Amino acid sequence: MAINNTRKIYDAVGAEAVLTEQPDLRHYLTGLSTSFGYVLSDKNGSSFYTDTRYIEGATAAMQGSGIQVKLFEGSLENLLKPYKEVAIPLSRTLYPDYVKLSDMNLKITDSTAAFTKAMAVKEKYEKDYILKACEIADKAYLKLLPEIKEGMSENDVAAELEYLMRSYGASGTSFESIVAFGENSSVPHHETGSRKLKFGDIILIDFGCKFGGYCSDCTRTFLFGDDKKHGDFKDAYEKVLKAHMLAKEKITSGITGRQADEYARGYLREYGLDKYFTHSLGHGIGVNVHEFPRLSPKSDDILADNMVFSDEPGVYFEGKFGIRIEDTVTLDNGKVVSLTDSDKKLTVI
Repeated sequence: MAINNTRKIYDAVGAEAVLTEQPDLRHYLTGLSTSFGYVLSDKNGSSFYTDTRYIEGATAAMQGSGIQVKLFEGSLENLLKPYKEVAIPLSRTLYPDYVKLSDMNLKITDSTAAFTKAMAVKEKYEKDYILKACEIADKAYLKLLPEIKEGMSENDVAAELEYLMRSYGASGTSFESIVAFGENSSVPHHETGSRKLKFGDIILIDFGCKFGGYCSDCTRTFLFGDDKKHGDFKDAYEKVLKAHMLAKEKITSGITGRQADEYARGYLREYGLDKYFTHSLGHGIGVNVHEFPRLSPKSDDILADNMVFSDEPGVYFEGKFGIRIEDTVTLDNGKVVSLTDSDKKLTVI
C-alpha cells in the first residue's frame, strides 16, 4: 500500500519546507521503515532521500505514492540551500543537529505539534494495521498458554511468545516483552530474566507486536497452578479487572485523559488500592507504542474518535505480586472498542 502523509504535515506546519529524519516519523510519512533517510517537503511536493541500501526497496514501496525517491549525495547544506525556512521536530532533534541547521542561517520552526495531532487520530488503514497486530498478539498468547511448563525461565516464555507472534505474521515486537514470575510481577517494568517457573506462581506478561509498522500492546496476569495460597491476589485481581472494564464502559469521546484515568483510579480508591496503582491508565498507540494521548491524572489531552490507546490499570505490592490487565482499544462513535480481546477472567493453567 502506497502511503503519503507528507502533504498533511506540510499544510499543518505552514513552513517553507519540512525536513524529517526520525525513523518513526519517516515511517508515518512514507509507510517505509529504514535506518537512514530524509523526507523533504515543500510547495512542489515531497522527496525521500536515502542511500544505496534502500533505493530499490524505497522506489518499489513508494510507487504511486507521489513521493519521489532520490539518492542522498553531497550534504544536508546542499539539500537545504534553496530554502530560508525549514521546520523540524524540535523535541526530537539532537542539539548538534539543531546547531548544524542554525549555522546554515535558516529560520527554524517546529513540526512537533503537527505530527502529534496528525498521528493521534488514525486513518482507516492505520487502524487496520493495529487491529491485525492485536489479532496476532491475541492468537500468539492463546497458543502460548499450553506451552508454558514448570522449570521454564522468563526468557524461555518470552522467546516462545515472540516466535509465535513472528510465525503469525508480525514484523517484530512493539517493545521488549516483559515476562515476570511470582514476586517479579510487583515490578511494573520488570526486566525479563532467568527466574524459573514454579507451581503456584503468578505470571505477568506484557507484550505486543508490529504489523505494517504499527503496534499492539497487551498485558495478561494469571496463575500457573493454584496452590490455594492466593486469596489476596484473587481479590485484587477482581478489583483490577473491574477497574479495567469500568474504564471501557465510561470513557467517551470528548473527555480528558485525566477523567479517563479517574474512572479506574476512583474505583480502586474505594478499596484502598489506588496507592498501589503507580502508573497512568494508558497511552496512545500507533507507529510507536507510546504516543499521544496520555490517560493520566495530570492529562488534559482530549480523547477523540479514531484515537487508539491502552486501558491498563494495575496494582503492585512490593516483593509480593503485581497485577496488570491491559487491552489496546479505540474510540468509535464515541465509545470504546477493544482491539485485543483474549479472555481477561482470571486464568489458571
